[in-house]
Amino acid sequence: MDLGISGKRALVCASSKGLGRGCAEALAEAGVNLVMNARGSEALEAAAEEIRTQYGVEVTTVAADIVSEEGRARVLEAAGDVDILVTNAGGPPPGMWSDWDRTDFINALDSNMLTPIALMTALMPGMMDRGWGRVVNITSQSVKAPIPALGLSNAARTGLTGYVAGTARQVAPSGVVVNNMLPGIHATDRADQLDGGVAKAQGISVEDARKNRQATIPTRRYGTRSEFGAMCAFLCSEKAGFIVGQNILVDGGATNATI
Repeated sequence: MDLGISGKRALVCASSKGLGRGCAEALAEAGVNLVMNARGSEALEAAAEEIRTQYGVEVTTVAADIVSEEGRARVLEAAGDVDILVTNAGGPPPGMWSDWDRTDFINALDSNMLTPIALMTALMPGMMDRGWGRVVNITSQSVKAPIPALGLSNAARTGLTGYVAGTARQVAPSGVVVNNMLPGIHATDRADQLDGGVAKAQGISVEDARKNRQATIPTRRYGTRSEFGAMCAFLCSEKAGFIVGQNILVDGGATNATI
């Protein structure tokens, strides 16, 4: 399928690996030129070179912490007038409600709510002026069904979801389409981190922890970054112009909900 976005320019955050990289690869396959951001320069440059070589698109890299004001300013300067924004940041650590204090919540809000909002605030006016834009926020299945150990993530990402619900409908008349993608467990470093925490807490091997988690997913496996990226590219495409303010689960059916 021709997604109709060849030659567009996208900023993809946290895209050196994991779900962000899956999105960058899928957009590059559709002919989109990229601005890729991550904190670690080595992994970022390696990913960018692989994408340039495989897909023949232009790739600009900015090694910076997107959550910090300084890092975000550098990324936005390099991004310029992008047509597509994919926001993404690592989730806060798991724990118990009794473990967290105000600082923990502020950090979670900075990473998973306020940073995406700041990026949208900076980049959507230009999209509106040009009459076309796409924003995809990578959030979590936990905004549909809370995950008790991820209370910080539940809270921050749900706040972002509420913000997007109203904002998406305000910018849609100008041709800017905003949606959220809600990943379940995918085969990424984040899954390894979570499985490692379960293994330690339960006194079992990481492999057993992974098998136990996979058994709770109807597909009986973790997702792949390419599957996730394909959905992201579609939501960024010309084909998705009538999909506004939605929360798209990509979780193998793990979220047990009717709607």
